Amino acid sequence: MEYMMVMGFVLAALSPLIVVYYLYAQGSTEELVASQLSKISKEVVDSAEEVYYLGKPSQVSMRVYIPDRLEDAQISGRQLVLIMRTENGPAEIVETSAVNISGTFPLMEGVYTLTVRAVDGYSNISYR
Repeated sequence: MEYMMVMGFVLAALSPLIVVYYLYAQGSTEELVASQLSKISKEVVDSAEEVYYLGKPSQVSMRVYIPDRLEDAQISGRQLVLIMRTENGPAEIVETSAVNISGTFPLMEGVYTLTVRAVDGYSNISYR
């Protein structure tokens, strides 16, 4: 009987710690994904500006890891918008370019090769 009471107290003491750990780990994961996507968007925009100013037929390729929380990507005009899934709903990561950009961006988790090419009047983003 005493053993059951001791186990009950131990379980009652550990339960809040487990909950706090879970919430902290969840927040850390979101921060890590946001940081990764922010870095990728900055690299893509910097490359788009670089190849645009170097002129056609310049291109830059980069290997990137796309995390699983990426929900959508919008490339139009001078903006690259990456929308990630969070506990509080979608969050946008916006990177603005000095040049017009266009193209497609991978949405599935995995490692991709992004290619940024200079085209007449804008930079084009593609992946494989």
